Amino acid sequence: MKRTGVLLVQLGTPDSPKTNDVRRYLGEFLNDPRVIDLPWLGRKLLVNGIIVPFRAPKSAKVYKELWEFGNGESPLITHTENVRVKLQKRFNEGVDIHVAMRYQNPSMYDVMEQMRRENYDHIVILPLFPQYASATTGSAIDLAMRIMSKWWVVPEISAINQFWDNQGYIDSVVERAKAFNLEEYDHVMFSYHGLPDRHVDKVYEGSDLCEDQPCETEVNEKNKFCYKATCYATTRLIANKLGIDEAKYTVCFQSRLDKKWLTPFADKIVEEQAKKGTKKILAFSPAFVADCLETVIEIGDEYQEIFEELGGEKIQLVPSSNDHDRFIDGLEELIRERL
Repeated sequence: MKRTGVLLVQLGTPDSPKTNDVRRYLGEFLNDPRVIDLPWLGRKLLVNGIIVPFRAPKSAKVYKELWEFGNGESPLITHTENVRVKLQKRFNEGVDIHVAMRYQNPSMYDVMEQMRRENYDHIVILPLFPQYASATTGSAIDLAMRIMSKWWVVPEISAINQFWDNQGYIDSVVERAKAFNLEEYDHVMFSYHGLPDRHVDKVYEGSDLCEDQPCETEVNEKNKFCYKATCYATTRLIANKLGIDEAKYTVCFQSRLDKKWLTPFADKIVEEQAKKGTKKILAFSPAFVADCLETVIEIGDEYQEIFEELGGEKIQLVPSSNDHDRFIDGLEELIRERL
């Protein structure tokens, strides 16, 4: 009987909210050339000389809030481990589910060394990012391939690079939203993690740019790996299932570093809605399958504060898929297709 090892990959988290652990995490994360795609020397100077030293102490305070929310541990770790346990129960002894973080622990190096020793016939790499981006899925698959390139025996390999239209994933978001009365909200916000414009432009050949494509309205052969296009497509699938009219929602992007990132910016949408007199916003963050800093703190706390200061009342965050059974169904389907 053939044996398969499945590697679920999440982005990562500091080992603790202590400044030194946050510094290590940020250093590893931001020095990834797929995350900050600058020449080596420029990236090192920017990350190690400017961003990490100034950002780590501030980020540590925010991570402390997240740890308190997670009852003393990272929600990203907790939810991802729950997914692993639930998913493992769906398979027989011939399939083993492993979890690794692209940055920090459990590290891909350690987990994949365990997988090498298991001598699997087949390895399935499944980064837990529904919409493809080079900085997330691309980086995870890239590192997995580099690790395996040093193995003397390389097994059969399958990689799943996006699953934004997977029915289980979409249904899990829809079911989370059904816990709320959509009629009570004046506006709905679909907030995705931001990317530099140049990251999506690199998807296209020649002189084509993302702005030249119909990414807000369709996914086609040219833009099928464009993060912006699949974010909008994910939104349409969720909105259609929930019966949310297009005029009532906005697709936006959070966590930007500068102005040359995907627009509209989520915090600006919050400001605009408050100034229009909007009192209640329902916020989705479908790019994150597990609740984390960007959902719990950035949307749940920081955006709520902005909204209140400008006269708004409540931004209600729809929880991420986390370990919802329909999300587990979707992951199981993706894996079985490769077996």
